[in-house]
Amino acid sequence: MKTTSKRTILLAAGIAACCFVFRVGNAQNQEHPATRMVEWLTPPLPPNHPQTPEQEERGRRFGRAVPQPELLQPTIDASLPAYKARTDVDISGSFTGACSDVLPRLVKGWVDAFRKYYPKVQIDVPPPFAGSVGAQELVQSKLDFVFVSRELRPDDIKDFKAKFGYTPLSLPVSGGSYRHYGFLDAVSFVVNKDNPIETISFTQLDGMFSKTHYRGAGEIRTWGQLGLKGEWENKPIHLYGIKPWNGYEEFIRQRVLSTPGQRGEWRDDVTFDKVVFPVAGRVAADRYAIGYTGVAYVDAALKMLPVARDDIGTACSATYENVAKAIYPLSRLIYFNTNKAPGKPLNPALQEFLRFILSREGQQVVLDEAIFIPLRAEQASGSRSLLD
Repeated sequence: MKTTSKRTILLAAGIAACCFVFRVGNAQNQEHPATRMVEWLTPPLPPNHPQTPEQEERGRRFGRAVPQPELLQPTIDASLPAYKARTDVDISGSFTGACSDVLPRLVKGWVDAFRKYYPKVQIDVPPPFAGSVGAQELVQSKLDFVFVSRELRPDDIKDFKAKFGYTPLSLPVSGGSYRHYGFLDAVSFVVNKDNPIETISFTQLDGMFSKTHYRGAGEIRTWGQLGLKGEWENKPIHLYGIKPWNGYEEFIRQRVLSTPGQRGEWRDDVTFDKVVFPVAGRVAADRYAIGYTGVAYVDAALKMLPVARDDIGTACSATYENVAKAIYPLSRLIYFNTNKAPGKPLNPALQEFLRFILSREGQQVVLDEAIFIPLRAEQASGSRSLLD
């Protein structure tokens, strides 16, 4: 391989992850060793297109068409607890729920497996399949639970709290997918392929994209403020994102711009698109751009940045392995939502249903479905703690 400067190494956004980076130290902090990188050039994905009205209607009735699974699949975390059925209490009852249009097959797998332990439990999750409809009906007390392939809308939470005086129980029950269009793919921050930047942190992203700066970075407007030198030092940062409200936008707002008890607000000069589809192309066409998009939507030659949760942490690339291990910080989650008053127990059958889902056997259902990624033991433990 011919030797070139870092600035001229082109990293095409790839099918697997576009940029595989192994980081030593912090490239933007001179007190740490220089970053060392391993790069692969891979072609961008073919473009995806919005669903047609016919496809949307089919999804509401039957669920979305299932994509081809990844050739590689994760493994079940051996530290997940095995499920043990309860014999000390009667587990029975009838329950009605809802789910997003990408979840009917997974939810059916959980229900069918659970009923082998407790045949007296009847759980129905009928169409229409749409997480937004389910969340609204949860507020209206028409459902016992709803599975949603994203975070709840702020308005749903606000309406629920206004009615009940507390927020709904919302706990992760599965990882998202990796790069499946429409099926909760991981999110990445991307820059133009000519950009020499090698890593980015949540603090730096908050300094660029927000006007609230709850992570304490202050305003960041030039590439020089991120440590770039030479011709890049005084160049402005052009910001690209997705117009609120959107699942990707809400995910980044909660994960990057917000801190506990503080909801971050976007800077006024972000260039917003109504949907995620154009973002990769816009960044590819703008030398000084940075934006966020789903891995499934990287259909242009870009650099996908490794991301660190804080300025002294190790930046992690959006590889399949890192997403499957739940160490990539912009991996997404599927949530179970229900009405649970603080300090009061769930119905025993729903409690056991969730204990099953969060067990080794429950996450095996996720693995067998082969689209979404099973939770790691630490994630499942965090969800179980919310049941108390």
